[in-house]
Amino acid sequence: MQYHNGNTDSLMFITPRPELVFERGEGSWLYDHEGRKYLDFIQGWAVNCLGHCPPEIAAALTEQAGKLINPSPAFYNAPMVELASLLTANSVFDRVFFANTGAEANEGAIKLARKWGRLNRSGAHEIITFGHSFHGRTLATMSASGKAGWDTLYAPQVAGFPKAIYNDIASVEALIGPKTVAVMLEPVQGEGGVIPAEVEFLQALRELTRRHGILLIVDEVQSGMGRTGKLFAYEHAGIEPDIMTLGKGIGGGVPLAALLAREAVCCFEPGDQGGTYNGNPLMTAVGVAVLKRLLAPGFLDEVAARGRYLAQRLNELSARHGLQGERGAGLLRALILADERGPQLVAAALAMQPHGLLLNSPRPNLLRFMPALNVSEAEIDRMIEQLDQLLRR
Repeated sequence: MQYHNGNTDSLMFITPRPELVFERGEGSWLYDHEGRKYLDFIQGWAVNCLGHCPPEIAAALTEQAGKLINPSPAFYNAPMVELASLLTANSVFDRVFFANTGAEANEGAIKLARKWGRLNRSGAHEIITFGHSFHGRTLATMSASGKAGWDTLYAPQVAGFPKAIYNDIASVEALIGPKTVAVMLEPVQGEGGVIPAEVEFLQALRELTRRHGILLIVDEVQSGMGRTGKLFAYEHAGIEPDIMTLGKGIGGGVPLAALLAREAVCCFEPGDQGGTYNGNPLMTAVGVAVLKRLLAPGFLDEVAARGRYLAQRLNELSARHGLQGERGAGLLRALILADERGPQLVAAALAMQPHGLLLNSPRPNLLRFMPALNVSEAEIDRMIEQLDQLLRR
């Protein structure tokens, strides 16, 4: 596809893309090269937590770009320090390492757990993960993931990630042995179909890992930063994990991620961990702006309320069309279809008139919804109306 002074064929093929180029966005709306608009309920896969081009992020980028962009991770910078302090003050963790992507944060969590195991558990290195989990696209995080087919895609895989059954505590206990150093899970399995961990399961998992002297790692790349109606999803269960990873929403659209840990677990030594752009002030200034917005009085209460409203509207839609209901947490939700037409619905939604609708189908039998955390009830109603039209077809 020819576009201005370039051609889309110059990009390496990794996924089929529609013949359109997005040029601008505002809130819950995207606009393509022909001026057509789309209601966005994907938001970069839960990345744009405040919608497209929010003024807080534009201002943070502009102001910081005029002061300091990247002095080197070998030095402190002001936004890095402020964001780390805000994160530790509002969580159960003591230390933060900044990264660029959720996969990189999870890779760091794996390294930290293995180093801790070498120092404290006679070299234990195995990390129990779960079927249908998704932890990233590096070799180690793909190996940690329970996504079907990934065990052979880039074989040989990185060893040391036995898989338990999600929400089944007995399956976890059966895998714990002398080589086990940690259990790692998403509090809500996003790519796996928007499946929340049961509160009782998370509490039992915390008790089990403590009893065996191993670490509990929560991957909150998708569920963190207000997505479930609390700042972090682990809060719903009232537990204190040892390690947490963040990505997506923490940057509100810019590449930023974080690895957080309790002081007792922090055992990296100079040379063990690093990265050229880690903690750079341009990205962490955005993280500060995002987190301050999430922590503003009443903001997370509104997210929880919008999540309940979206759930209600999806259930009404499900009943009207004889579907299988909905599930999720906060503003990370899925509509369970009665068949496997999810991809067809996604394609049809994109082409709708008078404006398109962006939806996601991580599995053929469901649709996933990841709107901006400040989405309005009117925008939810409009999405439901369009989806209702599609389902009636």
